[in-house]
Amino acid sequence: MTRVVLTISTALVLLACASPAQAARKPIVGFGEQAPQIFSDLRWMELDKNEGRYMRYVMPWDALRRQSSRAVVDLWMHAAEFRKANVMITFGHSVRKGRAKLKLPTRAQYRAEIRAVRKRYPFVKTFQAWNEANHGSQPTAKKPKATGKLYDVLAKTCRGCTITAPSILIAGTKELNWLKAFDKGAKKRVKIWAIHNHIDANRNTTSGTKQFLKTFKRGKVWFTETGAIWSRWVPKKTGKIKHIKRYNSRTAVRAIRNIFKLQRLNKRRIDRIYIYNWYSPGLKKPQWDSGLIDGTGKERKTFRTLKAQMRKYAR
Repeated sequence: MTRVVLTISTALVLLACASPAQAARKPIVGFGEQAPQIFSDLRWMELDKNEGRYMRYVMPWDALRRQSSRAVVDLWMHAAEFRKANVMITFGHSVRKGRAKLKLPTRAQYRAEIRAVRKRYPFVKTFQAWNEANHGSQPTAKKPKATGKLYDVLAKTCRGCTITAPSILIAGTKELNWLKAFDKGAKKRVKIWAIHNHIDANRNTTSGTKQFLKTFKRGKVWFTETGAIWSRWVPKKTGKIKHIKRYNSRTAVRAIRNIFKLQRLNKRRIDRIYIYNWYSPGLKKPQWDSGLIDGTGKERKTFRTLKAQMRKYAR
């Protein structure tokens, strides 16, 4: 009898120890949304499991230097703090126009801005070195090693913070080569990688995400931007815009399911997902529309699908 009791007790202890590990295989789900209205949207506030409290915000690296751009960031941040959101800030190109926009900040400039952000928004504890750093619109696109130096500055200046590598758009070898060069330029060891795998999610593929996981085998991985594209209109050299016909309501719903399938490629490493984004731009011919809420304020099918997927697969 004693032996049976001991066996049962041992089994219960093992189960208790296993539960946190099993729970960790389910990711945290948050959102990337620039509109501060999300913090007064009841649908966001009523999300199950509190996942929606994790929010990602993209700010120009020098936004606090000008009153107009500073006011925009303040509005979003004050609303986020009021709702007790867990915010991740990621930096982007300058608010200046023309060629000045594509000038990479010096390490001293970057350090000063990080300190200014931390002083102004002390509740923010999570930072990303740069947003879509391999994209042609960013000053980091052709300077991966210099971006590595900025990552070092962020890690040294923001001690005690949670920090990710710059996020990259992934498609194939070219993007991964950029990240390899960045990693060589950085002295600090990356603990969290950040990828934007819209292509895999929306084209029903896994190749980009798989290739990344195979190439970079250490550290956690966050999908810091991924979503379900409803519509895209891309500018052409002729001045006209072209409709990308592969995206529609059916593929968008499938994309939401694909996001969680991609996470399950490596449950242990991929532990955070930021869905982009909450609101549609409400345009007839948008350059990008992955909003969960349409231009009239109504929930799209992707919103309902996401809630179902979160109940099943999110932490």
